[in-house]
Amino acid sequence: MVTNVSTEVRTRGQGDTKDLTREVAQAVTRSGAVAGVATVFVVGSTAGVTTIEFEPGAVADLDRAFERIAPRDAEYAHHLRWGDDNGSSHVRAAMLGPSLTVPFADGRLLLGTWQQVVLVEFDTGPRTRQVVIQVMGE
Repeated sequence: MVTNVSTEVRTRGQGDTKDLTREVAQAVTRSGAVAGVATVFVVGSTAGVTTIEFEPGAVADLDRAFERIAPRDAEYAHHLRWGDDNGSSHVRAAMLGPSLTVPFADGRLLLGTWQQVVLVEFDTGPRTRQVVIQVMGE
């Protein structure tokens, strides 16, 4: 069985991180499947999905790491081509990736105690993100 759920997530801009764990767990429950995988996918090229301990310190650490890897104020060919300011957003999102797959059993996500599913916004301004959760299971 395969089911799809789509939800909107509003972000405040680069560095904003949203916990999606509840939405993913609810999609699994609503599917009626007891075992399988749930894939979480953010539509767009300037946001990503991963797991992290969703607490302010870890989220700030992740944001600082991305700033060191792809600084917002660096020169990007993307800026020169399009005259915009989100070259770092595209690089960061490509590095993190747009999706994550989480196994589940007995109708529950198999996440660790301190592991949450999160969306990370990399674009330079507020966005409304479409997140697709696809549940495959039996």
